[in-house]
Amino acid sequence: MPNQHDILCAITWQNDQLHLLDQRKLPQEHQLMALSSATSVAQAISDMVVRGAPAIGITAAYGVVLASKAAYAADPNHWQTLIETNMQQLAQARPTAVNLVWALQRMRGCFAKISGNPVPSLLEEAQGIQQEDIDANRQMGDLGASLLPSDCQVLTHCNAGALATGGYGTALGVIRSAHAAGKISQVYADETRPWLQGARLTAWELLQDNIPVTLLADGAAAALMQQKRINWIIVGADRITANGDVANKIGTYSLAVLARQHGIKFMVVAPTSTIDMNLESGNQIIIEERAMTEILMIGGQSIAPNGAKAWNPSFDVTPAALVDVIVTEKGVVKPPTTERLATLMK
Repeated sequence: MPNQHDILCAITWQNDQLHLLDQRKLPQEHQLMALSSATSVAQAISDMVVRGAPAIGITAAYGVVLASKAAYAADPNHWQTLIETNMQQLAQARPTAVNLVWALQRMRGCFAKISGNPVPSLLEEAQGIQQEDIDANRQMGDLGASLLPSDCQVLTHCNAGALATGGYGTALGVIRSAHAAGKISQVYADETRPWLQGARLTAWELLQDNIPVTLLADGAAAALMQQKRINWIIVGADRITANGDVANKIGTYSLAVLARQHGIKFMVVAPTSTIDMNLESGNQIIIEERAMTEILMIGGQSIAPNGAKAWNPSFDVTPAALVDVIVTEKGVVKPPTTERLATLMK
């Protein structure tokens, strides 16, 4: 009988359309959106229907398929020119996750080899990107799990599971593999304000697999560490620079600082498509800032007085010096340095 994460997939291609599980509505509603245009795909990425760096890249790849279908129907001889507007729309949907641009570049790399209708070739490439991500996640799961001690208690932040990837997950992939090996005794999940991905998505995913999970307010993590109830912190990443700096969901940096203070190991799990060797350090990463209303309201209800303003960066950057290990499908970098990452990426 398959595990829940084997059948839980946030991204599926069916009947010439892209189907996305609307993650804004979980866990209360399990609602699929059927998208038939690249513009609607870009909007879905921007609106957080789908989120998580690998999942965003995969979704964008399918967006290219839809764009090519429309462009070829409009002008079979000039579809590569017509598709450019959609390529730009997709690239600009969210600026921080490097997998988005990586996937678009990989899809573009197919253009020159295509004669005739581009849809079959591009669809095959997009599906290949998704399957490779699932395979990579399982490899990372096993590599990361091998680093954990028995009776391990871990803390994770945001959602880096099947919902954020092609399937299985990065950080949650390690947790799944470690739990299957009998190594995990307890998982703690930060609620992850303001979108509450930890509360809505991570806790839900883990419960589908009967993995024990305890939710905590983001501000409670320090007290949990002080009481020595955590052995490892395991998170995903949206971009890793050449020196090992890590951009991830806002609140990750504070966890890394707290982990170092309390002698707790800090693991980042991400495919090599998340590593951006074109950026020397995290100072060069563009950090997406989202609407103030995400902070000022919860579930459509105002929680702040009229006139209050809010600062809402979606990500922060954790310096490589605070990261004990980066786990990728190609191997483990421990601790991350420019030289070690360069060797990994050769």
